[in-house]
Amino acid sequence: MYDPIELADQTRKLVVDDIARKYYRLTRPGRWYGGIATSDCTGCNLKCEFCWSGAPRDHPERIGNFYKPDEVFDALMKCAKRFGYSQIRISGNEPTLGKAHLIKLLELVEKTGLSFILETNGTLLDVEYTKDLSRFKNLHVRVSLKGTNREEFSRLTGAKPSGFDLQLNALKNLIDAGLSCHPSVMLSFSPKKNLEALKEKIAPSMVGELEEEYVILYPLVVARLKKSGLKPLIAYDPKGVPRELT
Repeated sequence: MYDPIELADQTRKLVVDDIARKYYRLTRPGRWYGGIATSDCTGCNLKCEFCWSGAPRDHPERIGNFYKPDEVFDALMKCAKRFGYSQIRISGNEPTLGKAHLIKLLELVEKTGLSFILETNGTLLDVEYTKDLSRFKNLHVRVSLKGTNREEFSRLTGAKPSGFDLQLNALKNLIDAGLSCHPSVMLSFSPKKNLEALKEKIAPSMVGELEEEYVILYPLVVARLKKSGLKPLIAYDPKGVPRELT
């Protein structure tokens, strides 16, 4: 088993160069959240078996190009304007790996009327990090929990079970910092009783905001799951994802 913090340190050396960050796709339109402009970054500190990112996650040393915050900002703004979006995000892998890059990008976005949705696994969002994020008023943070407990987290990611505690701590840190946020949770491998137990562990104010997340059976995901031996209880074909999950 690996330590998510140690893997973050190793991956950061490959995907962060001072204020520049590595991306494998600079911009694209997206249907999620009702429509959002998206840039896809390279490199993650978790290795989820249900992840749809292939080489950009597994081989960050050879995938993608480095871009400065203003370059990413310009691309996102052009995409948002073209499609009439009011929201932008970084997706694909773990955007919090490059803190200086992310902060500078948020400073640029803060001057616009757009909202920035930070999708993260939360393992790096300690008290200091969330405090630095708290000054951005148009920021919303979505913490994607990898399962409902420590055992599921470890089985789904291959990481040490303690990584799940980092995710729960991130939710607390975000609330304490006064940030707009909500948790999502991968439920494709979880019995209902485990979800109910999770609700007892998170802040009551977040229970009603808990977003259900399920495996989408992209070809790469199917191959990953087959290799790992994991069988989802619930999963969706890419063309059949319910509207309420997008």
